[in-house]
Amino acid sequence: MDAIDEAIIAELERDGRLTNVELAQRVGLTTGPCLRRVQRLEADGVIRGYRAVIDPASVGRSFEVLIDLGLESQDAETVEHFERTLAEAEEVLELRRMFGSPDYFVRVAVADLPAYEAFLSGRVMTIPRIKNVTSHFTMKTIKPAPWG
Repeated sequence: MDAIDEAIIAELERDGRLTNVELAQRVGLTTGPCLRRVQRLEADGVIRGYRAVIDPASVGRSFEVLIDLGLESQDAETVEHFERTLAEAEEVLELRRMFGSPDYFVRVAVADLPAYEAFLSGRVMTIPRIKNVTSHFTMKTIKPAPWG
């Protein structure tokens, strides 16, 4: 990757809907070479996709909770079941297995506190071998993730 590739990536991170003509103008290329570079970045997996960033309140998911979660056991069956169950939950925006403690970091978005309680009680706490759950409620988002 060179400086032009980095400029292309930066522009597309700011606005993934740029036309190739607009992108080429912004990074100082003609349209053909710009398109070839974008296609190469896509083929190489540097650009993994394009998406719309949706206002959470508009779709009833403005209540975000960060969860630290520990399991009683790290055997393959327990881990696979836990990860599969939470990865399938539409409320889960992000699921990370961590080194050390906690075992998992989960980012959840629901409509409100009662919806979170229902998710926690009905979905999370029904998974076998959960040791502990700590919920963190955001007071204020200072710098949101670039994907929403």
